[in-house]
Amino acid sequence: QVQLAESGGGLVQPGGSLRLSCAASGRSVNMYTMGWFRQAPGKEREFVSAFSRTGGATVYADSVKGRFTMSRDDAKNTAWLQMNSLKPEDTAVYFCAASTLWTPKIVSQYNYWGQGTRVTVSS
Repeated sequence: QVQLAESGGGLVQPGGSLRLSCAASGRSVNMYTMGWFRQAPGKEREFVSAFSRTGGATVYADSVKGRFTMSRDDAKNTAWLQMNSLKPEDTAVYFCAASTLWTPKIVSQYNYWGQGTRVTVSS
């Protein structure tokens, strides 16, 4: 069983950047599909990005494509989400998750979740 802990959130101005990290313990991140999701106030949790277990595929939501980059560092047992050109609509709590399946956009297919880190994009 893997435990996940996000960090790196905060307040940033529109157009700014943040890098979120998801530190894993208990199991190696390369045993799982790693995903990032976000949830804005009053909205459902939505898919942001996912990185396949083998590292051969990365998937992004259309809303973040070209601005966000997901990566994984096996030596540090950590997944990252680099977020550039942030917009106010990116404001949300961001969650890291792990799945034993490759169904990257389906929330219910992720078995393990972190507690989330809050990102606020505002001037």
